[in-house]
Amino acid sequence: MTNRCVRLLLDFDACAQRDSGQDSVFLHRRDRKFALTCEEQGEKPTSKRWMAYINRFNDAEAESRQALQTLRSWRRINSSFVAFGTLFGILSMLGLLFYDGGQRINITVIIAFVAFQLLLALFTTVQSLAGWQPWRLVLRRFQKNAPNDIKTKLQPVLMAKAAQLGGLCFAFAGLLTLLTMVLLQDLAFGWSTTLETDAQAYHRFIGIVAAPWAWLWPLAAPDLALVEATRFFRASSPDTNINPALWGQWWPFIAMLWTTWTLLPRAILYFTAGLIVERKARRLLATHPAAAALQYRMQTPTLETGNEHNDSVDLPDISQQFALSPLPNARVLLTWAGAHDTALPQTLNADKMVVAKVGGSMTLVDDRNTVAKVASALSKKSSSISDTKSKTKAQKPYEYTVKTPKSEDKKAQASGQEAQESAAYKPSATTSTILKTSLKADDHNVLLVTHSWEPPTGELEDFIANAYKNWPKTAHIVIVPVATNLQREPQPHHVQQWLRFANRTLPDFVSVSLLPTDEVSSVLQDIQHE
Repeated sequence: MTNRCVRLLLDFDACAQRDSGQDSVFLHRRDRKFALTCEEQGEKPTSKRWMAYINRFNDAEAESRQALQTLRSWRRINSSFVAFGTLFGILSMLGLLFYDGGQRINITVIIAFVAFQLLLALFTTVQSLAGWQPWRLVLRRFQKNAPNDIKTKLQPVLMAKAAQLGGLCFAFAGLLTLLTMVLLQDLAFGWSTTLETDAQAYHRFIGIVAAPWAWLWPLAAPDLALVEATRFFRASSPDTNINPALWGQWWPFIAMLWTTWTLLPRAILYFTAGLIVERKARRLLATHPAAAALQYRMQTPTLETGNEHNDSVDLPDISQQFALSPLPNARVLLTWAGAHDTALPQTLNADKMVVAKVGGSMTLVDDRNTVAKVASALSKKSSSISDTKSKTKAQKPYEYTVKTPKSEDKKAQASGQEAQESAAYKPSATTSTILKTSLKADDHNVLLVTHSWEPPTGELEDFIANAYKNWPKTAHIVIVPVATNLQREPQPHHVQQWLRFANRTLPDFVSVSLLPTDEVSSVLQDIQHE
């Protein structure tokens, strides 16, 4: 049962590693179909059925070979522990029963050795439950490949089971050696200790140790007379008045002592280790990351669109239809975050009521003062500007658009993407007329010059919100993004970010315009001379 659980876990982990390189859509469809098939057949979608389902048309020998290789390595480890435990059990018992005819075989030494074996067996179980790995160096010799996360978590319990198996073989070999020595040799047992104790106290101790089997085999529980008669001291000469047959009456106690406190605990802990391995394997299978993903794919319906077109190579559509406004004539000029460092045309600085710097190195108090100063200037010009706006006919703004190449031609896609980034906007043929009309207009426009390559910030949005709150209702901000070279217009993708910003902020209060190029600059100069 334990090997089946471990084998199931290793096979599932191998399938999960294979699926890690598959497409997620394919996995979802496959596992959802498996769940629906199990539902139609009235079966539970277990991990074993899932692996059988996905391996129907696949070559599962690689995954099976990997799991078998791991199990074979653990079989070699178990065999090594069996051989070592058997050999060490025989040698240990021969050492404990060594008798040269001069001294007795000390019962106290055998009891201490049995107690040490019991503590070692309990420690092996505790280390497996705690996840310790004292056998790490041994595992490196038997495992050629580096273990993954699942195998690493299984190592403590599998190693504890192998150690308990070795201990069980040690105990069984020791018991067989003891019975063989009793049969072939005349062993003389006795007890001795450096501690000051009498025969009655030692007999009470022997009675506690022999309590589990005293009712079943009374001869294996020495009486007080035997304890008193078989005590010896190494420094004194052997007592020849004692019946020699008494020295051999300890062997039933030794046999039951070894069986009860060494062999049986090892057998119980070995089967317990098997249950721990089985529980560990089931828990790792239930908490496997791939198992949670599998449950999600089986329970979540798939969406079939019926579209066979693969759009993974299509370029994204970055076109937008936000309109650029013509550059108006304004009495207020603001430069945002260092835009004043750029040499602006004289047409922008001429005849301005307010020219100020905002944002960037300016403090929040400076920005508020500038907003108040502009509000005062716009309020004074309210009446004259209203008359001028009524006489000026509204011009239709031109649009700034970038077309996206179609997806049919792959070469056109690549070149179209470059064209989108490098194409420069050119004003239409009616731009001169629009600019002349706009420059002659006198309204509540406020020019806000910014660097085109810098994205709009939250600070700028707060400034516009404060201006909208304090300026007259007829006021209007015109953002003018400028490039490093004023003779060229900003890059299209730079202009697009300012158009999107104006559209999502306050479309009725904020618009975007561009400085004229060389052709438009001549028109502006002619207007100024008029």
